[in-house]
Amino acid sequence: MTSPAPLVDQFARRISYLRLSVTDRCDLRCAYCMPERMTFLPRKEVLSLEELHDMALGFIARGITKIRLTGGEPLVRRDMMELVAALGRKVGDGLEELTMTTNATRLAEFADGIAAAGVKRINVSLDTLDRERFARLARRDSLPQVLEGLQAAKEAGLSVKINTVALKGINEDEITDLIAWAHGQGFDATLIEVMPLGDVEEDRFDHYLPLAEVRDTLELRWTLTPSDHRTGGPARYFDVAETGGRLGLITPLTNNFCDGCNRIRVTATGQLYACLGGNERVDLRAAMRSPDPQAALDEALDVAMKIKPARHHFAIDKRGAAPALARHMSMTGG
Repeated sequence: MTSPAPLVDQFARRISYLRLSVTDRCDLRCAYCMPERMTFLPRKEVLSLEELHDMALGFIARGITKIRLTGGEPLVRRDMMELVAALGRKVGDGLEELTMTTNATRLAEFADGIAAAGVKRINVSLDTLDRERFARLARRDSLPQVLEGLQAAKEAGLSVKINTVALKGINEDEITDLIAWAHGQGFDATLIEVMPLGDVEEDRFDHYLPLAEVRDTLELRWTLTPSDHRTGGPARYFDVAETGGRLGLITPLTNNFCDGCNRIRVTATGQLYACLGGNERVDLRAAMRSPDPQAALDEALDVAMKIKPARHHFAIDKRGAAPALARHMSMTGG
């Protein structure tokens, strides 16, 4: 029996990295990500954990070697650890790495289980270390729980990368200190430009901070040396001599990174988006619920490779502009 063909798109890019969302729900309401009164999906529309697991196995059979579990906030989903444990058993058996992105509000409860399942590293979204600012930005006073979760992750032996969205007028004065703190904790740090996904109450133009400007500011204080380190994602890394740590920059607006894209995203409802910045999608939920799920999934993945675009076209260039896409990041999965 011949093995299924690996996933290669029309631009000869080998797709080996799946970002799999398990829920669109989140226990925070970060102002740049979603409105306060966010409407989440009916639970019946979301794939079951068994469907998510079977789908992931289908991806692994087609050459996906890295899976990142995302949301929303993945740890708010009930019985989530069952999926983590099941997928963890595939590490070393077709899957090279299983990772997760979390806001860490519930990480203290789950860090040991995540590590025991075979997860080696996680990304934690954290935009400020100021409790009042955190509460204002996330609309929830949850910084103590996040810091407790980070300590639990460290004690569990998980490698942690702090992801920070650079926001003009909100946290730009804190970015240097936040990086220094992360490196002092033994964590990597990555800065991300704000992305124009979904309607929010505030105008993203007012808070858009190009990372080229941030890098110029950082280099007034530190020595940044380009690093060959890669994690399979879009970040480009630098070693910071003075802190001894590593800094990543993700620049979807100012320095397009699509030529080497190796990623696809699947929402909690089973919609495969071939590009974070596009509407090209394939319905995998219908495939998983068809009479022959494996054949239908393979056919759908073949279609996805044909529709994956060359690049996204994000821009935040004027006040009052509509978002590039109507769907929120929490819907797509980070």
